[in-house]
Amino acid sequence: MESLKLKHEPVCIRDFEIFAKDFLPKAVFDYYASAANDEQTISESTAAFKRLKLLPRVLRNVSAVDMSTSILGEKIEVPFCIAPTGMQKLAHPDGELATARASSRNDTCMTLSCWSLTRLEDVASGSDGLKWFQTDILGDRSIMASLIRRAEAAGYKAIVLTVDMPICGKRHTQIRYVFTGLPPIPNIKEAFDSKDMSEFGSGSVDKIHDRSATWDTIIPWVKSITSLPVVVKGILTAEDAKLAVKCGVDGIIVSNHGGRQLDCVPATIEVLPSIVSAVGQDVEVYLDGGIRFGSDIFKALALGAKAVFIGRPILWGLAYQGEEGVHRVLQIFKEELEITMALCGCATLKDIVKDMVVRESLYHSKL
Repeated sequence: MESLKLKHEPVCIRDFEIFAKDFLPKAVFDYYASAANDEQTISESTAAFKRLKLLPRVLRNVSAVDMSTSILGEKIEVPFCIAPTGMQKLAHPDGELATARASSRNDTCMTLSCWSLTRLEDVASGSDGLKWFQTDILGDRSIMASLIRRAEAAGYKAIVLTVDMPICGKRHTQIRYVFTGLPPIPNIKEAFDSKDMSEFGSGSVDKIHDRSATWDTIIPWVKSITSLPVVVKGILTAEDAKLAVKCGVDGIIVSNHGGRQLDCVPATIEVLPSIVSAVGQDVEVYLDGGIRFGSDIFKALALGAKAVFIGRPILWGLAYQGEEGVHRVLQIFKEELEITMALCGCATLKDIVKDMVVRESLYHSKL
């Protein structure tokens, strides 16, 4: 791709998004950026973070700030990871390989989507660093089992099971702009009638998903075919979180699928506290959705998330400068989180506590 230049180097995540909107073909940008129906949920996902205010503590020793943590026993240097986003080569020719390398450089975890345009084995061998593998619930269990076993053999350290997609949400942009001439999706191309996906839309995707899956059928089956930890992605209620724990999952990602599935559901940061309270210390709870600033990461950690996963900003970074763009996105989040921690009097992640985050409405009610 021919590169465009911003008038200045990106200083925040919004700058990368502005660049991507100008640079990428409209159909590609809209595919990445769009959400379901009237797109209320995607707007709410960022707005909800803004309604949370910080209560900093001062005169604490923050001469050194340590952001390291662990997820499922694996150490990472920052409490934010890369969420699974599909078809990254549409943003940059290096696609998922560039993202994996940038993730490794930042000592964090990348989750590879089953909708990757790069073979999962190539991503595994193309970079060092911690990697998880995400899969949808496919109607053809033999293909799904093959994916999970391939991921385990390639060195991925966890299986992320997306549970909020029995069918695709109605995404108006995808209806308007059906991709044509898309390269084969190497990891799950066997799931389609034709190995050449000349057209790609929600209808073709719906054909391969399993609408009949339940807690009792899918989680035990996945656990029976792999020794890897199983993380479920797409939980928005305490009730489902409890069912996930009962089924023996190892982690929960509180997620509304970037607003792309069911519109009018709450922002993930709004439901996070109730889910953390419901599961206690039984499993690790993570969050994705709407994270655009280091302060957003701080807020999620304060409300109980073990770590967060970042989606669309990674795609904007890819569009900007491939691996270097993703690296810069991750560095900006790191810089902003360090500043937030220092100004809130937190030298380590353990110093981040719930009382440091309050709802904006608390102050409005006192006026």
